[in-house]
Amino acid sequence: MSRGGGKGPSLKDKLDGNELDLSLCDLNEVPVRELAALPKATILDLSCNNLISLPSDFCSLMHLVKLDLSKNRLQQLPLDFGRLVNLQHLDLLNNRLVTLPVSFAQLKNLKWLDLKDNPLDPVLAKVAGDCLDEKQCKQAAVKVLQHMKAIQSEQDRQRQRKLQAEREMEKKREAEQRAKEAQERELRKREKAEEKERRRREYDAQKAAKQEMEKKTKKETVQTRKPASSSRPPQPPRHKHSWSRSVLRVLLFVLLCVLCTLAACKLTELQRQPLCISVNTLYEDVLAALQNHKTLQNMLQQNSQP
Repeated sequence: MSRGGGKGPSLKDKLDGNELDLSLCDLNEVPVRELAALPKATILDLSCNNLISLPSDFCSLMHLVKLDLSKNRLQQLPLDFGRLVNLQHLDLLNNRLVTLPVSFAQLKNLKWLDLKDNPLDPVLAKVAGDCLDEKQCKQAAVKVLQHMKAIQSEQDRQRQRKLQAEREMEKKREAEQRAKEAQERELRKREKAEEKERRRREYDAQKAAKQEMEKKTKKETVQTRKPASSSRPPQPPRHKHSWSRSVLRVLLFVLLCVLCTLAACKLTELQRQPLCISVNTLYEDVLAALQNHKTLQNMLQQNSQP
């Protein structure tokens, strides 16, 4: 095994039963791949090396039961260190740790813990206490686990409160959005109703103006016709005028018929007919009477002169 890390054959040579001792190997990094190939190595000693950090895949070594990382230069542990759920014994003596990852609370099988000689946070240092004997180290494991569980619970509560606040904020935004959309719909509805009412008023106004114009035009027409009708002379009833014309036409027709008959009886061969003889006789009698009437008028005129 070299100074930079362990090789497969060398690790197997160092395996003693279920214990693998890699202490004092001047390691700068942990040979995780080679360790994962040795699941029987449940006890791992990495003390007295130059480890500054542990790789994230170190937490895949879930077969570890006892882990010694004392006297290194570790400044922090991986965030998912709690995946080492089978870990019972953990030695972190003389490192540079200030805090522990929250996942540390998941090491439910941890029975022994040493955090001495680390620049721990005062609260964590007070909880861990000393690890000068077996009893104190066991108490340190119990108290630190309780402390980390409390931190985890508080973080979970904070996370839940944050999620709840985010959900409430989201609900509030959704409610505001719904209210805004409802307000916009109501505004559009009101604008539509106002537009409809405006068009209806315009229609009524146009209709009223049209009716008023028709009424005014009709009134002016009546006023224009009235004086003209009053200036005309009274006309006789049309039915009387029509009756007079009809009578005159009948008389003219009768006279024409008489003249035609008289001419036929005087000028044609029909004069020997009985009807024409009567007509001619009547004509001569009428003519003689008219002559006698004219002779009488002349005599009266002569007597009136003296």
